[in-house]
Amino acid sequence: NGFGRIGRQVARIAMKDPEVELKLINASYDAEYLAYQMKYDSIHGRYNGTIEVDGDSLVIDGQKVALSHTRDPAEIPFKKHGAEYVCESTGVFLTTEKVQPHLKAGAKKVVFSAPAKDDSHTIVMGVNQETYDPSMDCVSCASCTTNGLAPLVKAINDKFGIKRGLMTTIHAMTASQPTVDGASKKDWRGGRAASGNIIPSSTGAAKAVAKVIPEVAGKLTGMAFRVPTIDVSVVDLTCELEKATTYEEICAEVKKRAEGDMKGFLGYCDEDLVSTDFETCTISSTFDSKAGIMLDPTFVKLVAWYDNEWGY
Repeated sequence: NGFGRIGRQVARIAMKDPEVELKLINASYDAEYLAYQMKYDSIHGRYNGTIEVDGDSLVIDGQKVALSHTRDPAEIPFKKHGAEYVCESTGVFLTTEKVQPHLKAGAKKVVFSAPAKDDSHTIVMGVNQETYDPSMDCVSCASCTTNGLAPLVKAINDKFGIKRGLMTTIHAMTASQPTVDGASKKDWRGGRAASGNIIPSSTGAAKAVAKVIPEVAGKLTGMAFRVPTIDVSVVDLTCELEKATTYEEICAEVKKRAEGDMKGFLGYCDEDLVSTDFETCTISSTFDSKAGIMLDPTFVKLVAWYDNEWGY
C-alpha cells in the first residue's frame, strides 16, 4: 500500500524473490504511470525484466499484478486478490488501530515501513527478529537509520558493552525535502533547498535502537545532517565502551559477526569506498573499518554505510 520510494523498491525486490508473489499494488496513479515508475529509477536503474500494462493491471516478468487506487484502506481489495502480507508504505497508517481496516479487508499481517506511532512491536532484521510472535497482526521495521545503526550497536554492545553514545547520520536527501527553498513551519531549516545545503536535523533513530536492543535504553541519542546526495547514508557512532579494547579487536569482532550469525544484515568493508559504492546494497549496515578512529581503549568512533532505500 503506497508506491513511493520504499514501495517501489519492495515491489522490485519481491518480483525477484521466488518465495514472494506480488499480488496487488494500491497507489493513486493510473496503470501507465505506475508501470513507468516501476520501470525507471534514477538511483537503482532500469528494472531488470519486463513490465507491461494490461487494462488496470501490470504484467511484470509475465506475472499479472492487480492495481487499486483508493485512499481508504477498508476499500483495498486484499482478499479478492489473495494479498496476505501488506507492506504499509504510505507513511500514514502507522498504528495498530489505523491498520484494522487493512485486516478487515483481508490482509493477514501488516508491516510498517516506518517507525510505529504507537507501541506496535518493532523488528530490525539481524537484531531482534526472534522476538516476533505469530499472534502479532502488525509490526514496524523501524526507520532506515535505525536499521543502519542497530546491527552495529548489537555487535559492539554484545562484546564490549556500550556505556553511552552519540550517533550522527549523514543522510541523503529524501522526498520530504524541497529541491529549492520552500516553507516548513515546524522545521525552518528543513524547508531550505535540499539540493544545495547541508541541513542539521533531528532524528529519533538512535533512541529507537532501544526498542530492539533494550540493554541500551537511555544510553544513545543522535542527530542528522541532510546532505545533497540522492541515496546512501552513513552513520557515525561515537561511544564509550564498558570494556577496554583495541580498534583492531573491534574490527575483528564486527567481521566475525558479519560473516557469522549477522551475515546479510551486518557487513564489513576494508576497502577505500565512497557512498555511491553502496547504492543498491542489500546489507542493512556495512561497517567501514578504515573510517573509524579510537581515542583511548574505551572511547571510539565507528562508521557504517547503508542504502537508506534498498538496504532498508
